[in-house]
Amino acid sequence: MDSLVTDLDFIDNRTPEQASAAACDTKVTQETNTGRARKLYIESYGCQMNFSDSEIVSSIMFKEGFDTTSQIEHADVVFLNTCSIREKAEQTVRNRLGQINYFKKKKPGLVVGVLGCMAERLKKSLLEEEKIVDLVVGPDAYRDLPNLISEVDGGQKAVNVLLSREETYADINPIRLNSNGVSAFVSIMRGCDNMCSFCVVPFTRGRERSRDAHSIVQEVQELVKQGYKEVTLLGQNVDSYKWASEDGTEAVNFAQLLEKVALVHPDLRVRFSTSHPKDITDEVLYTIKKYDNICKYIHLPAQSGNSRVLELMNRTYDRDWYINRVDAIRSILGEDCGISSDMISGFCTETEEEHQDTLSLMDYVQYDYAYMFFYSERPGTLAARKLEDDIPLETKKRRLAEIIDRQREHSLIRNQMVLGQVHKVLVENFSKKSDEFLSGRNDQNKVVIFPKKHYKKGDYVNVLVNDCSVGTLFGEAVD
Repeated sequence: MDSLVTDLDFIDNRTPEQASAAACDTKVTQETNTGRARKLYIESYGCQMNFSDSEIVSSIMFKEGFDTTSQIEHADVVFLNTCSIREKAEQTVRNRLGQINYFKKKKPGLVVGVLGCMAERLKKSLLEEEKIVDLVVGPDAYRDLPNLISEVDGGQKAVNVLLSREETYADINPIRLNSNGVSAFVSIMRGCDNMCSFCVVPFTRGRERSRDAHSIVQEVQELVKQGYKEVTLLGQNVDSYKWASEDGTEAVNFAQLLEKVALVHPDLRVRFSTSHPKDITDEVLYTIKKYDNICKYIHLPAQSGNSRVLELMNRTYDRDWYINRVDAIRSILGEDCGISSDMISGFCTETEEEHQDTLSLMDYVQYDYAYMFFYSERPGTLAARKLEDDIPLETKKRRLAEIIDRQREHSLIRNQMVLGQVHKVLVENFSKKSDEFLSGRNDQNKVVIFPKKHYKKGDYVNVLVNDCSVGTLFGEAVD
């Protein structure tokens, strides 16, 4: 188990082996062959916000004469859209830059750029140490890419990592990358005002700002016209979404935005991520309950089950508050509502008793799945400046292993609860193991595998679940 935990970035509803592999997963651009003169290749790392940003970048570059390619050797410009959440993510990008140097030597005119959170945090060292990097662009500066590319074409290095209090890219229609044609991500806000002591996001993505509600609804309407069946509304903290028109005649909070999106089409599934325990309201929960097409699933990161540790993390809620929100979810949406979480083991000064509090919170909630980490200090965060990372690595790894084991127990229990039930599944693709089986997700975000028969991607299928593993439900389609 030790070797697994050492490399582990997260565990979700898959097996530890699958999730460990997925921790280093990337998304790359697909081919768009429209006859444009130059080719753009993007590798995206990290969170769904990064993948969404790459779609915005592709749209901006498309208008500047770039098609996208899935083959780096065909590219004129290579972008790595990066993540700074964990040290391992940054090291992965540095290693990848070393590999890209091979292509740069074969094609000296190749432009190499680093985008996103790592670009903002390490702008100077990237340009000085990684000699093949030509431009460095932060997450709020993508509109400036055409000018920056021109500077590089003229033989200069280029950088723009300025953060903005206004930029939301609301008017840019993203080019969908790696899309299955069924599900799409829609960014509703950018940045974060929550200064969690372990997190670099407020420093790399800037202050929180919400996107124009009309532009969000319009984007969703266009996706429905294109045949998409599901959207996920994205934000670092969607519950704090709050948009107001300049003339003051309109104000929209997250519950109201959810309703507006749900009303776009009754067959459009609506998901969202991520919720913050301090902000999720009963109004949001009752809105979910009101509309059948808003999925009964909430990602509600706890991070720890101990109030003192939560205070050190600057999470602005305590254990009792978190339990109150879980109780509200169960009371309003029912026991079958899916709940997932994030957990950090071995945060600064965490005692063994406080670790046990995390395990007992997990026992209370019984999460459907969770993303689990051991704490790794990130430069520039409040914790790095004010707290000592004093828990031995072996202790962190052992505590994380206990958290993983407990979560696997709960995931299996939650999956066994739905055996014998019929679930409405949106087909997303073939099963990874066989083209004779289809894979999709139910309302609670659980993966469901069933025989293909005459069904196809994009269909809603009623599936009788008759078996399960820790991470997957299995069943048969029923009419």
